[in-house]
Amino acid sequence: MTYGTGDPGEGKGAKSTLASSVYHQLREDLLRGALESESKLRVEWVVARYGAGASPVREALNRLAAEGLLGRHDQRGFFLMPVSAAELEELTRTRCWLEERALRESIAHRTAEWEEQLVLALHRLARTERRMPDDPTTNNPEWEKLHRAFHRALIAACRSHWMIGFCDQLSDQASRYRLISQRAPGSGRDEIGEHRTIAERALDGDADGAVEALLAHYRLTAAMCIERFNQGYEPPAAAGKRRGRK
Repeated sequence: MTYGTGDPGEGKGAKSTLASSVYHQLREDLLRGALESESKLRVEWVVARYGAGASPVREALNRLAAEGLLGRHDQRGFFLMPVSAAELEELTRTRCWLEERALRESIAHRTAEWEEQLVLALHRLARTERRMPDDPTTNNPEWEKLHRAFHRALIAACRSHWMIGFCDQLSDQASRYRLISQRAPGSGRDEIGEHRTIAERALDGDADGAVEALLAHYRLTAAMCIERFNQGYEPPAAAGKRRGRK
């Protein structure tokens, strides 16, 4: 792979492009749970996995650490942030506080365009399979993207890019926990029904009802995940280490 030419400006641009590419690929893998078996993310391992040089890889890892999606030890590299019931409870409380305000503001300042985008986001989500057809235990990446788009559409009219940015960060942090909760067998959860109720109340201008449905949606996900913790769930990386000591 060629990382640049003799032109210093072009080389710098190529490096930046590579770092951005690695960042987006690594970020997507983190959010969909593809790296749960890796407790540490060594630069050399990431270089081999994503086919980029050490410099753009370090830039991508540092960016993800700054966003809170990775942890970092001085001189010891990067690692996946641990999951716990206590962390999830705090995360869920904070997310509910912020998204309640964002949703109320969005409904208060709704426009015809906002309504159209919300209806479209729900329609696309409802038409997409939650799981992969050939493997019902695997999440469909397209559904994950549309799910995120739906929740973003709900608060898009809140008139604060800061609020939307904070909500996006919390959504990223919550995604790993959501994947854990979705691995629980036989939950019988009507996910599309929950999303439809939230959207319909928001479109009707029922701020109290929409907030009630949204917060119940998040709290149910958290409760299902905590139940998994109580059943003895541990991340694949921890399980692998434990098996290795036997």
